[in-house]
Formats: sequence, structure tokens, C-alpha cells
Amino acid sequence: MHSSIAVAGSILTDLIREIASYPKEGELAPIHEIRQTVGGCVPNVSMDLKRLDPSLSVYAIGRVGNDEEGRFVVSEMKREGVDVSYCRSRQEHTSFTDVMSVKGGQRTFFSYVGANANFSFEDILWDKLAIERLHLGYFLLLPKVDQGDGLKTLKEAKKRGILTSIDFVTSSEGNYSALLPCLPYVDDLIVNEVEAGKLAGISPSFSSMRQIATRLKALGVRNHVIIHAPEYGVLFGKEGFTSLPSYELPSDWITGTTGAGDAFCAGALLALMQEKEGKDILELAQMAATMALTSMDAVSGLCSKKEAAERCALLKRRTLC
Repeated sequence: MHSSIAVAGSILTDLIREIASYPKEGELAPIHEIRQTVGGCVPNVSMDLKRLDPSLSVYAIGRVGNDEEGRFVVSEMKREGVDVSYCRSRQEHTSFTDVMSVKGGQRTFFSYVGANANFSFEDILWDKLAIERLHLGYFLLLPKVDQGDGLKTLKEAKKRGILTSIDFVTSSEGNYSALLPCLPYVDDLIVNEVEAGKLAGISPSFSSMRQIATRLKALGVRNHVIIHAPEYGVLFGKEGFTSLPSYELPSDWITGTTGAGDAFCAGALLALMQEKEGKDILELAQMAATMALTSMDAVSGLCSKKEAAERCALLKRRTLC
């Protein structure tokens, strides 16, 4: 069982603006609520992990600016018990995202890359960091990571005997094919169905998920290909191909969808650290994502693994054709 993990990559703040609906071009839409929260892979996944299992040793690695936003996001992670001693503060603007969120529906992101633009291999203090697993995200949003430092980081981690996992952001302009050289140095790939399809070069649908997962495994992923969609999760690992429908949710369950993918990732990582396989990985990942939907921000809905299991036990699962 692996009890120490570092989450490296994107750190930012989210300014969530809740609206009733998206306006047409040139029209006005009133904002009903504004809330500042943490955002990015590092805060979301690391804080979710600590909420699911406070006994874990979780380290945050990334860059923030020497500004109010940077101090906010670092203090929020520290408050949850995340070790923030590896977060580096620079004379840069902390990265941020404006999130336009329709309550119970989709959200749209407007992101400023800020300090994340300079996050690189050099920001990881390898000789001081004693960990068993490293999760690196978000590819396609970190310029230096995408341009070679991601591959360099994964190679160094494997050389040191550290288990690795990665995730991406869904990008219409991202060069997914450039990420293929990373896959042989990735133990566990955790992506959504759109990202998986683009990476494999196969149109994503539930019926094509086995083909997509098999393709990504063949491209080099060492242990598990884990793919999540709103309706289902699938996994290709040691026990072969596994799928699990998502939960059917009451109409008042979903407050927001921000951070659900990161919560799924955190649940999957916890299951991997607990050496689970197959449907057990998907089940814990889906429980975490389901709890994330109860909050407008990315982390407030998360709770302990025990509480999540108790609440999700009252829900039924979807029926997939």
C-alpha cells in the first residue's frame, strides 16, 4: 500500500460566476453569485485526496505568484493538511480561471496561464522529496511540460522507482499526438472520454471505449488506462477491460460540475494506492466525482471515503446499452 503522493503541475485560483444561462453574442446575462476557490490539478486533486483519506501524505508541487491569489491557494491547501513546502513563489501573477457556471449544468473556462507557464522539471526538488507516487497534470495547459519537461519528469520519476500517473485538460487546439512519447513512462493514465479518443485517434463513444483503452495500453501505458465520462467509467488493467455505469442522481443533487473530473482522478489515485483493481478503482473514483457534484466549487463537496460510500449506497446506477 502506497501512502505518500506528490501532485505536480497546474495551480490556480478559480473565480466562479454562477449564471442562469449563457447569453447570445452581444447580450447580457446577470451573475447571481461569485465565489473564489482553488483550481487546477494540484489544489483540486491534493485536497480531494486529503478529504477522502486524511492519513495520506500529500505534497503539492507547482508555481504561484507572490500575490494575494497565490497566498490564498497555498493557505487553502495547507488548511486541508497538504504539504505545501514544495510550492515555489515567484514574481509572477498566479494563474487564474474565470468559470462561467450554469447551476446544475455545464461550465465554461477562461484561463490565464500566469505562473503555470514557467512550471518545469526544475521545480521538482527530487533529492529532498521522498514519495512513492507522482501525479502530473494538466498536460496541454503547461507550456514547458508540453514541450518536453513532462517527458523528462516522468523519465526521472521512473529512474527513481516512483510510480507515475498523468491527466490532461480537454483542449480543442491541443497537440495530443505530441504526448504519445510520454505513455511508456506512465503507470496509470486517467483521462476523460474526449481526451482518450483524441489521444487514441478514435471517435469516443461507450461502444468504442474498449478499443480506445486497448489502443492506449498498446501505446505504452504500463498498468492502467482509466477513462471517465458522465455516464460511465472504464478501465483496462491487469484484469482486462472493465466498465461501470455512473450513478443516477436526484434532480437536486448537482450544484455544479466544476472539479468532478479531478475528484474522479483523486478517487482513482486513492484506490491505486490501496492496491485495488478493476471495478473497485472505478467505484471509488465515481463516488468521489459524485460527491464533487454537490458543490459549486471543485473541492467543498468532497468528504471521507466512508461518508461518500454511505451516501452513494443510497443511489442506483444507470443502465447502459
